[in-house]
Amino acid sequence: MSSIRQLRTKTLVLVVLMVAASSVGDIFLKQGMDRIPVHLDMASLGFAFAQTVASGPIWLGIACLLVSFVLYLMLLSWADYSYVMPVSSFGYAVVALLAVLVLGESVTLGRWAGVGLICVGVGLVGRTEPRTTGAS
Repeated sequence: MSSIRQLRTKTLVLVVLMVAASSVGDIFLKQGMDRIPVHLDMASLGFAFAQTVASGPIWLGIACLLVSFVLYLMLLSWADYSYVMPVSSFGYAVVALLAVLVLGESVTLGRWAGVGLICVGVGLVGRTEPRTTGAS
């Protein structure tokens, strides 16, 4: 397998894992915060903070987002930022889908149209090479 093909394959695998971890982490955070009332007064904020720190879904979300961040750092070590950032935007589509399937949210046609535009952009960027510059 050529080095360009290997680079493209490992980049794609890590992007998919990063997007999955980030999206699942966001869903866990949403599930955790749905159970915690937050109001803008000091007593309520203190109570909400205590509940947040003790919430299992919040900690699962943080763990998933930490995994996503480590994968993001790995990607940036070999792929162009101008490739990684746009391609990782595919996570918006995954989050919208998970919001419907897991959270039972209703996503409007306008939001789906926006998600579709993002996916078209990701498809265009994804067709380019992950690295266009030499190693620094």
